[in-house]
This record gives sequence, C-alpha cells and structure tokens, in this order.
Amino acid sequence: MQLRVVHLTRYEYDGKAVASYNQARMTPQTTPEQIAVHTRLEVTPKPWTYEYRDYFGTTVTAFEVLDPHEAMTVTATCTVQTNRPPTPKPSISWEGLTGPEVSDRWTEYLTLPETVAPPADLAERVDAIRAASELPGLAARRLCALVNDEVEYIPGATDVHTRAAEAWEQRAGVCQDMVHLVIGGLRQMRIPARYVSGYFHPHPQPTIGETVHGESHAWVEWWDNGWHPFDPTNDHEPCDRYVVLATGRDYHDVKPLSGIYSGSSTSTMSVEVEVTRLG
Repeated sequence: MQLRVVHLTRYEYDGKAVASYNQARMTPQTTPEQIAVHTRLEVTPKPWTYEYRDYFGTTVTAFEVLDPHEAMTVTATCTVQTNRPPTPKPSISWEGLTGPEVSDRWTEYLTLPETVAPPADLAERVDAIRAASELPGLAARRLCALVNDEVEYIPGATDVHTRAAEAWEQRAGVCQDMVHLVIGGLRQMRIPARYVSGYFHPHPQPTIGETVHGESHAWVEWWDNGWHPFDPTNDHEPCDRYVVLATGRDYHDVKPLSGIYSGSSTSTMSVEVEVTRLG
C-alpha cells in the first residue's frame, strides 16, 4: 500500500519569539516493511537545519529560527510504500530471554523508569500472566488484551507527562498511555520492549485518492527472536495502513517535535494530520 501523510504543526506566540531551537522526528524510516519514497520537512520562518540519526536510528532534523516571529509552522510531508508480512508465531522461551545475546543486547529496553513502571495491582496481574504463559510472546499478547480491555481510549484524559500508573488508576488515556502500560508490564516480565511512533490510516479499507483526517499514533514492539509489533489501542497487529517514524524506550525518545524558545511568555500549538491512500 502506498500512503501520503501531511503532518502540520503550528505554534502561535503571545508576542514575539526571538529564538527557537527544535528537533523534529517526522521522517519515516526505510525498513524491509516500508520504503520512504519521498519526504520533505518545511519550516516557516525559514530556519537553519541540520540532519542526523540518533542512537535509536531515527532521522532527526534539528533546526533553529533566530529571527523574531509571532508564529512558526512545521509541515512534514511523506509518501511511503508499505508491505508488512504477518508477524511470526511466538518462538523465544523464557530461558532464551535471560542470555546475554538478549538481556545485554537490549538492556535499554528492560529499564523501568517511572514513566512506564506498572502500579502494584497491575504488577500482580502481570506476574499472573507470566506464570500462566508457556512463551513470552503469548504473555505479551495477553498483556495487550488486558490493557485494551481495561483502559478506555479518551482523548484529553491525559497529557504527554502522564505516567503509566496514573492512566491505569483512572482506567483512561490515549495510545501513548496504553503503550507505556504494555511496555512496563513487558519489562517487568524481562521481555525487551520499545515504543514506536508513527501514523496509521483509520479506515480498514482505504479508498484510493481519498484524503482523511488522521493522527499521530503509537504502538509497541517486543523482542521474540526479532521485533514483534502490536497496537494495544486497536487490539491488532500493525498492517500496511501503518507508517513507522521512530522507535525508542518511551515517548520521550520519539517526540515528533521538541525544543525551546525565548522571548514570548506563552504559546499555543495546533496539529493537523491528513492521510491519503495513493495505491
């Protein structure tokens, strides 16, 4: 499937910003499952830019705007060809996770900071899932089902600073929170797990040429003799309607836009995402 995504972010300041320094992680990856056919990042006012790959392999565009400005617009446009085969069946054993080829190689995906750490009651249920699962991959799918069943998707219920434990307590959140909950549970079981950011077309059977409203999205991948993706928010494996932007330990490693500015005391941000199936 070929998809075009246009992601527009606009900042408006209460006064003038005299300097703005930013990083954008808005360029899709090229992998065996997807090819970034065309990518473009446009910033207004015109900035100085520098591109590099971060520790996790994500393309980062660093840019700065030094001229005084009352607004800034960042538009990322991409065309991506996707071809995602079905995920292999679970194969790694619990013992296989303990060897250095897994625990040492993926050590950064086994940490439990406050952002993803499960609260006590969820931790008990995670332990029960592990005890009842013959293979780690089976436990991972059961954990995803648990989070999907018990956490309601409610836009605005949380923000980017909300910890997984808070989302679990209120049983409400967005895709970021569900992914953090799953990541925390997987790591408690000593299954390496990482956060994936990107986009997906919301229609199960997209019409060629039709542009629809979309959003930035997130899902999880865990290690099972290879990275196995799953979307706990929608309770299914990512298919050709998904586009990967970045991977990392949690949301803080994959923020689409982050930065600082000086001058004006306050700012507002608006985001629009449009997705079109091209073929």
